[in-house]
Amino acid sequence: MKKNKELPLTETVYYILLALNEPAHGYLIMQKVEELSDGQVRLAAGTLYGAIENLLKLGFIMPVKSEDKRRKVYLITDKGREILLLDYRRMQHIIKITERSLGMGGSDTDEEI
Repeated sequence: MKKNKELPLTETVYYILLALNEPAHGYLIMQKVEELSDGQVRLAAGTLYGAIENLLKLGFIMPVKSEDKRRKVYLITDKGREILLLDYRRMQHIIKITERSLGMGGSDTDEEI
C-alpha cells in the first residue's frame, strides 16, 4: 500500500467526507456525522467550519449552488472521494492484520471491545 501524506484522515474528517456524498449545509453535516457515527462524534460549529475550510483548501469538498442564499452547501469532490476510499482501504488492512494477529475469525457481528 503506497503511503499518502494526507492519510490517515481524522475521524471527524472521515465522517464529514462521508456525510457529503450528498449536498449539505453546515447544520445538516453536523446531524449526518452524528447519525453516521451512531452518536459517537458530535461536532461543534467551530470544529466543523475549521474542517470545512481545510477541506476546501485541499480540494476534497467544493461549494455547490443552493436555493437558500443564507446557507453554504458543500459536496465531496472526486479527489475527496478518492482519499476517503484510500483511508477506508487503509483501515480495512489494519482490521485484517489485527484479526489475523489476534486469531479472530473476522465475524460480521458488531461486538464491542
